[in-house]
Amino acid sequence: PLLLQVCFIGRSNVGKSSLIRALFSLSPEVEVRVSKTPGHTKKMNFFKVGKYFTLVDMPGYGYRAPQDFVEMVEAYLQERCNLKRTFLLVDGVVGLQKTDHIAVEMLEEFGIPYVMVLTKIDRASRGLLLKNVLEIQEFVKEKTQGCFPQLFLVSSLEFSGVHLLRCFVAHVTGNLPTVEAS
Repeated sequence: PLLLQVCFIGRSNVGKSSLIRALFSLSPEVEVRVSKTPGHTKKMNFFKVGKYFTLVDMPGYGYRAPQDFVEMVEAYLQERCNLKRTFLLVDGVVGLQKTDHIAVEMLEEFGIPYVMVLTKIDRASRGLLLKNVLEIQEFVKEKTQGCFPQLFLVSSLEFSGVHLLRCFVAHVTGNLPTVEAS
């Protein structure tokens, strides 16, 4: 049987590789290189996470995106019947950018279930972080249909929010059964 897949997508320099490395630090088979230069990932990278699911690391969009980015990503998103969830990473310091809106439009158009993850929360002041969280929550409520309503806030550097996101990934891939409260 086909393994379920989850994919991570976001702007170049959003911290995608760092987050994937932090999330899957307990899985030695997920060996993600973190580069000092943004836009280093040029192709889709597939990592089998044990016998449980496959993680797909997408190249970043925006700055230094590969020329075939749109064709590659659209083909993947439209044809992948075993894609369980897409994680759209947004920089916690700068909030939603024009390119993020384009990514959201694409996910909405294809009817792909996705989750927004706010990265680099350790770099934003509390006021700025609150402003960005409120703006994104309002945007999700008013302008999206396929987005999971809960925003995940993470810092790959401090590991804040990483465990919760890891549990959510395990849950959507069927590897963390829910327990009914009695």
